[in-house]
Amino acid sequence: MKTKRLIIPASLALLAGMALTGISLPSAATPKKNVVDEVAWVVGDEAIFRSDVEDMYAQMRSEGTNVPGDPYCYIPEQMAVEKLYLHQARIDTIEAPETQVVAQVDRRLNFFIANLGSKEKVEQYFRKPLSLLREQLIEVTRNGYIVEQVKANLTKDVKATPRDVRKYFESLPDDSVPYVPLQVEAQIITLKPAVPRQEIEDVKARLRDYAERVNRGEAEFATLAIMYSEDRGSALQGGELGFHGKADFVPEFSNVAFNLNDPKKVSRIVESEFGFHIIQLIEKRGEQVNVRHILLRPHVSDDDLRSAVERLDSLGRDIKAAKFTFEEAAGVVSQDKDTRNNRGVMMNDLTGSTRFEMQQLPPEVALQIEKMQPGEISEAFIMKDERKNQDVAAIVKLTNRIDGHKASMVEDYNMLKEMYINHQQDEILKDWVEKKIKETFVRIEDGWLPCEFQYEGWIK
Repeated sequence: MKTKRLIIPASLALLAGMALTGISLPSAATPKKNVVDEVAWVVGDEAIFRSDVEDMYAQMRSEGTNVPGDPYCYIPEQMAVEKLYLHQARIDTIEAPETQVVAQVDRRLNFFIANLGSKEKVEQYFRKPLSLLREQLIEVTRNGYIVEQVKANLTKDVKATPRDVRKYFESLPDDSVPYVPLQVEAQIITLKPAVPRQEIEDVKARLRDYAERVNRGEAEFATLAIMYSEDRGSALQGGELGFHGKADFVPEFSNVAFNLNDPKKVSRIVESEFGFHIIQLIEKRGEQVNVRHILLRPHVSDDDLRSAVERLDSLGRDIKAAKFTFEEAAGVVSQDKDTRNNRGVMMNDLTGSTRFEMQQLPPEVALQIEKMQPGEISEAFIMKDERKNQDVAAIVKLTNRIDGHKASMVEDYNMLKEMYINHQQDEILKDWVEKKIKETFVRIEDGWLPCEFQYEGWIK
């Protein structure tokens, strides 16, 4: 299922790490004291304990986050900075949306369970009960959200004019001007193969059978989901999706899921862009609902795929013969709603722009574009629609190729503008943190020094 998520930015990877592991620590990073727990820092009236630092280092290691320098210097400093932000949040009465925090933690726990195989294995891996792990994840997720809101408030007035960006760009040393790798812009038309009516009826019949077995008490919905659902991400959780708001799902799914009232009954069959579903209510909580679902997709034959490819090849020949434009064809023929409404233009979800580095493209598209020149249209090919996990036929048009180069104001203004804004925001936050350090009581215990800190003023 497609969901929208409460995003914790990458800058909070340290503050909002979500996993624990027993990876051993480098001996060079171990503090001198050898006790079960101890106070490492005191910031204001709050202590940072050795166990806090150990846990955070384990989280970072399990998340694949590199620690710059000595972790017993870097990590407690970052924790101290977080406490400064959280203190400011109390002054500004900033709070996190609790339902979204809980929903994100539930998704994260479901991710752990799916990857490790069971709740028991998660508890074994993290060496703590799932209930305690959940409480810890809620706290770090809540704090991470609050810290980002404080940062946003502090930097909300940062603006960037072309003159600002140019001045910033001209001030960069030559070896600091970023290198921009090869980028391309493209348009695409996709066509799903026609699905035989009998295949659709067979899928519906299977779902009706599952629903009747559950309603009669002959089978558990979760067991059937594990065995048969083609949404493998949720199937391992017995089809459970975790708590979500109505806007998190596609409308067809939400309309049914949020109208369920009896946890013992199964919904009617729901058709969405992902396939066909049946749904079972688990729990309603305010504006959110937790449901299970079983997803089945009608499957197409190789002949149906070849037929779709032939149709797009014919369409491509008509475009090349100037019977109509690629844009006109995309608006009528393409079955991907995002590109159909955008006249075929592919958008990079990672950057929000129309430019892609080659590795950011779907591999089948990259293979076609690699051998094309701007203005050319590919032959039809088969590609995997990863979001829907189904094969589709496609043709692409390469509209622009920007060779790898050092960034310039002409070609890369938007990227340089983002760099300038980030630089200004970093400077504001750095100045704010160092000012707060001066105003706050800080004590670093013996055994946790000497250190090279990111911010000045910790040692009074």
